[in-house]
Amino acid sequence: MAASLDGLPPLRDVIERFGLQAKKALGQNFLLDLNLTGKVARAAGPLHEHTVIEVGPGPGGLTRALLMQGAKRVVAVERDERCLPALVEVSAHYPGRLEVLSGDALKTDFSALAEGPTKIVANLPYNIGTELLVRWLTTPNWPPFYDSMTLMFQREVAERIVASPQDDAYGRLGVLSGWRTEAKIAFDLPPQAFTPPPKVRSSVVHLVPRAKPLPVGVGRLGRVTEAAFGQRRKMLRQSLKAVGGEALLAATGIDGTRRAETLSIAEFVALASVGEPRA
Repeated sequence: MAASLDGLPPLRDVIERFGLQAKKALGQNFLLDLNLTGKVARAAGPLHEHTVIEVGPGPGGLTRALLMQGAKRVVAVERDERCLPALVEVSAHYPGRLEVLSGDALKTDFSALAEGPTKIVANLPYNIGTELLVRWLTTPNWPPFYDSMTLMFQREVAERIVASPQDDAYGRLGVLSGWRTEAKIAFDLPPQAFTPPPKVRSSVVHLVPRAKPLPVGVGRLGRVTEAAFGQRRKMLRQSLKAVGGEALLAATGIDGTRRAETLSIAEFVALASVGEPRA
């Protein structure tokens, strides 16, 4: 059986023993095949020298894969207290290498968890995945506390993360991720790989921080992209009114009859840089 890969009980047995049926309210979909969790862990690259931060480990499938792949230290943040006993078993199997934190990821200071070279690897709960990614992309200090992020999302969200201008999926998320990272979809996972099966395909996205993104204030870029894509069917001279549209367009020479999805990341940075000190 697949779980014999690491000498721990099969994940289905763990779920049954601890009563860990996935909760929709927590955005849980568990990946139980250790061959697939191993594939996710390998997509993050070498882990032997790294602290790995994981969010929403659930019964510990990906956690186990990360440890099997040789992660120096795994810090797993789990809100669902039902999962903690299962993770304690994993911790005992890998003495000194797994730290489990019980708490809400949205209230966690992840930079404080980093110790030495750090990577983020997670099958993110669907209901908070995008919000966490935006927080990690817009962290004030850059280069950030992580060397890379390898994250699982619904395919639709993954396409938004890696989208380019003119793509249907191109929007604020694509601008932020493309501005500060090089992002690519590593591979897809079918619904039947999960328990319970979601209604859509999932994708693993690998993001590597750019050493020197174009300089601009994080908050200002967020406001400009939010305004532009908030009314994406309108011309820029209309959609950017709330953030000083005509002045921004005049200063940058960008045609006000264009629409948000046609602008490059560099053009968004130029718009956001007008009238605000760089940070």
